Amino acid sequence: MTESPVTRLSTQEAWELLRGHEFGRLAFHLADEVHLVPINYAVDAQDRIVVRTAEGSKLLGLTMNADVAFEVDEVDEHVARSVVVRGRARTLEGHEADETEGLPLRPWVDTVKLNVVAITVDELSGRSFSLTRPWLHLRPEHA
Repeated sequence: MTESPVTRLSTQEAWELLRGHEFGRLAFHLADEVHLVPINYAVDAQDRIVVRTAEGSKLLGLTMNADVAFEVDEVDEHVARSVVVRGRARTLEGHEADETEGLPLRPWVDTVKLNVVAITVDELSGRSFSLTRPWLHLRPEHA
């Protein structure tokens, strides 16, 4: 019997992947549209995904509808791993926002991002994919 090329990550493995990265994608609602944006993030001691954002459509969308999805993946030559989170976003203020200052949350773009948003995880799933990549022989460097 052949092993499946797709396996589920354990909860611990999914959290390790989330904690080991700082860049993911956030899906949120804005009015009657779904938006998907790249963001940098950190995981706090309460197992929340924390982001900083400026005023704008992302913050407005998160304020109007707290239901979000978040995704992070990693790919190498042999394996791809992906974690998807469904949760609720909430803007942190005062002491709660101050507590996030010690997180390794570094903006990738040099802009002011004063709003701190935490995503409480309601659902977490992860998968690992063994890559056979049979198409590699079609690349020009292999011709």
